[in-house]
Amino acid sequence: MPQLAAFAVLTLILFVGDVAATRTRSRLPSIFVCAVLFLVGYWTFFPADIVQVAGFGTPVVYLSMFLLITNMGTLLSLKELRRQWRTVVIALLGIAGIAAMLFTVGRLFLDFETLVVVTPPLTGGVVSSLIMSEAASKAGFESLAVLAILIYVMQGFIGYPLTSWMLQREGRRVLGLYRSGQWAGAAKVTQVESAQGAAVPALFRNLPAEYNTVYFKLFRLGLVAFLAWGVSELVKPYFEISPFVLCLVAGVIASSVGFLERQPLQLANSFGFVIMVLMLFILGGLNRATPEMLLDLAGPMFGAILIGIAGMYVFSFIAGKLLGSTPAMAFACSLTALYGFPADYVITNEVVNALSEKEDEREVLSAHMLPPMLVAGFVTVTIVSVLLAGIFAGLL
Repeated sequence: MPQLAAFAVLTLILFVGDVAATRTRSRLPSIFVCAVLFLVGYWTFFPADIVQVAGFGTPVVYLSMFLLITNMGTLLSLKELRRQWRTVVIALLGIAGIAAMLFTVGRLFLDFETLVVVTPPLTGGVVSSLIMSEAASKAGFESLAVLAILIYVMQGFIGYPLTSWMLQREGRRVLGLYRSGQWAGAAKVTQVESAQGAAVPALFRNLPAEYNTVYFKLFRLGLVAFLAWGVSELVKPYFEISPFVLCLVAGVIASSVGFLERQPLQLANSFGFVIMVLMLFILGGLNRATPEMLLDLAGPMFGAILIGIAGMYVFSFIAGKLLGSTPAMAFACSLTALYGFPADYVITNEVVNALSEKEDEREVLSAHMLPPMLVAGFVTVTIVSVLLAGIFAGLL
């Protein structure tokens, strides 16, 4: 298959996935549609190396991962995390619940290697799934490498409706208080810091705007990622730490001191391409998935998801009670680990619009539910899942 034909076919699949998610309001996740189309392709006419043929081999994939994870670190807003510290604690305990239940109850049904592979993807998105899939493949666990992808593909089916249900319960409670004049919470949305709010990093404020080009942004981002990787290589003789974890930390530090802006990949108009590379590469891992393998993995996949979510509910329920949050809101925040942004934003807005047609009531609902949902999604998917994947990859 010619390179450009492979590229066109693969990007068409990603487009079809986006259309399906848009038309169904994310009830049919785009990643699921893409995975099904990839499997059909591999079982019919796709060459096994179609992703590599399209030009997305291992070197460009690892470059994309280093840049994306460093970019993720720049998202950290210490001000917003301090304001939403209860949400942060609840989200962290929700993830702890996943791990605790999997490594206790799950140990009765699943072996240790399976638990190691499935835990990080359950707490995050494409990056953690890719890290664990690659680690499992290198360790010789080909079926577990596919399982890491399948967990990422399927967990949204449970996470989306559960989150919507929890937010609807919480929203009806808030509306009841507001309509009776007893609501004492916020009435306006507190904006979470965006990339545009810090477009020019502090160290380069005096630099003429015409010099802060796309290449200068990418140069600084690449330099920070390189330094993080270099540190991991320097300490390797003494102890091993994932370069991805260090990239995340380096992104936080670089944006805090004013060397990097918030979300430099977005500002350099490169975010979409990087995500495309990673999405195609992780879906390309399905070339190892035979129908027989999928049947064998169905039990471990659904078992891990259900056991992990049960642990998440128990821990978030307890955390919510201790920190003054309702069980519904606490569980909804923890569930963001299953999908992250932008699904957390989309689901919250859909629930707000469904519960009321009055602008003032929608403002109250958004002010109460949107900031904690966004912060929780950031904490779980952006920070914790990458840290967990970096640690767990070394256990295989």
